[in-house]
Amino acid sequence: MCGIIGIVGKEQVADRLVDGLRRMEYRGYDSAGICLVEDDQLVRRRAEGKLNNLVLELVRHPAEGLIGIAHTRWATHGAPTTSNAHPHATGEVALVHNGIIENFKPLRDALIARGRVFESETDTEVVAHLVSEQVEAGLSPQDAVKAVLPTLRGAFALAIAFRQHDDMLIGARLGSPLVVGYGEGETYLGSDALALAPLTQRITYLEEGDWVVITREGAAIYDVNDQPVTRPIVASGATAAAIEKGEFRHFMQKEIFEQPTVVAQTLRSYLRRIDQTVALPQIDFDLSSISRVTIVACGTSFYAGMVAKYWFEQFARLPVDIDVASEFRYRDPVLEPGGLALFISQSGETADTLAALRHCKAEGQTIAVVVNVPTSSMAREADLLLPTHAGPEIGVASTKAFTCQLAVLAALAAHLAVKRGRLSREEEADIVNQLAETPAALNAALAHDDEIAAMAHLIAPARDVLYLGRGPDYPLALEGALKLKEISYIHAEGYASGEMKHGPIALIDEAVPVIVLAPSGPLFEKTVSNMQEVRARGGKVVLISDAAGIEEAGEGCLATIEMPKVHPLIAPLVYAVPVQLLAYHVAVAKGTDVDQPRNLAKSVTVE
Repeated sequence: MCGIIGIVGKEQVADRLVDGLRRMEYRGYDSAGICLVEDDQLVRRRAEGKLNNLVLELVRHPAEGLIGIAHTRWATHGAPTTSNAHPHATGEVALVHNGIIENFKPLRDALIARGRVFESETDTEVVAHLVSEQVEAGLSPQDAVKAVLPTLRGAFALAIAFRQHDDMLIGARLGSPLVVGYGEGETYLGSDALALAPLTQRITYLEEGDWVVITREGAAIYDVNDQPVTRPIVASGATAAAIEKGEFRHFMQKEIFEQPTVVAQTLRSYLRRIDQTVALPQIDFDLSSISRVTIVACGTSFYAGMVAKYWFEQFARLPVDIDVASEFRYRDPVLEPGGLALFISQSGETADTLAALRHCKAEGQTIAVVVNVPTSSMAREADLLLPTHAGPEIGVASTKAFTCQLAVLAALAAHLAVKRGRLSREEEADIVNQLAETPAALNAALAHDDEIAAMAHLIAPARDVLYLGRGPDYPLALEGALKLKEISYIHAEGYASGEMKHGPIALIDEAVPVIVLAPSGPLFEKTVSNMQEVRARGGKVVLISDAAGIEEAGEGCLATIEMPKVHPLIAPLVYAVPVQLLAYHVAVAKGTDVDQPRNLAKSVTVE
């Protein structure tokens, strides 16, 4: 969600802070700000809207300093206005915050009763006043922060600057990620390694409850009990090239076209082509003893989990429950002993999913995670880490992370089936061969980009769009509808094809395009019969199928999109491509902000 960067530097930092914010634009935001410490002054510049507005503010009113903090805000408490933009400041301190302070109301009321004056509607300003009170009472910055942190409930990553200290910043994390970067005579704070990529490759990931004092000489880290600790310095691997669009118009377009490569990279970690087996990372528990799987995720990752439910039950004959993370804990789920709790997240920091993970861990479940960031909180807390290898995903609407998640989940389903004695040696080899064909099939799907772009104008005027699919294509229908909603702002819904006649068919008329996902195979005829019900009521059908399916049922459709003929196991990965491309080209036709759609954030680190 929000982006944080801080620099204790040996040269002017304003431009580098803004550059760091630009590298975090993909996280989603609606205002931005910067604060520098110079000559015992806290110099703030803030602006609502896009980062360029902050740049213009800095042109009109330049700011100088060798130390500073900066922030891109995604509004939670308070509208996205300049007065609510971070950094928040008092006369003594300025700070930026990612997360939510859940007990801000009683803290704010107490501060107001003590005479403190607030200028914003945010929960964050409470922390600035609490720390400022301690500093004004004579405490050192370290002791002030140490006194305040235990009073905060919720989730936070903080970077704090002090008017009288132009040689240090203090950072803290609880529930939201924060990293420390090490340079030559400089030290940095950032929400992620990507923000610091041009500055350093040497970083430390703060652990839950850590707080840190950074100076030009380095960092002093303290744990939740305020004890000095040593955290490892690692190579981040993040590069500036990761956030360049290259020849593509948008990051989302680039990431759609990267899928053959990154899916191949991901599968390479799980398939042993020489002996045609599926392999997982080394684990110290017996997968064959797993009695039930509970899948928890949000958004696109949830739809990947829905596909996995079909695979786990079909191939491994293993019962699966699946829930959205924001609901999971609150229904008091029954978790059987010997169960595997599987969490899926691109960032590995999604607040709802992370809270659900910790709940399951406390209930004695074995924890597996599918994540794209192997250094994330979820990855560090898992018993079984199943990394995707999608690389940084900058577009807010997930594309390559989704297909890489599906690749990992397919491999996991096959491995579970082998361990449970449900797949023969020959059947496992066949699955390995089918998965190995996925990158080529993705390339074949991408070859239809031009024709999808050419038909996007047929969908762009619609106010409502329906997506239909059966079996594993039902989650793809949900995902297709989500993609269209996210970036084109067209209302869209996904349905299981057979459910149309139980209500949604009432919505059908000539103004409602219906996107049908129907690869030829055992479920094809039933899906086509549901499609004919739509057409009989004037609905305009776009059929996505292979050549055989289009030949049988494509006549009379508004448009058809031909996919390669593939094994049912990899069909969800391949059919993800046309729904992504359709959403992308419709959004382009409508002129929306494809990479940074309104109101959305890439990594949701608040509940």
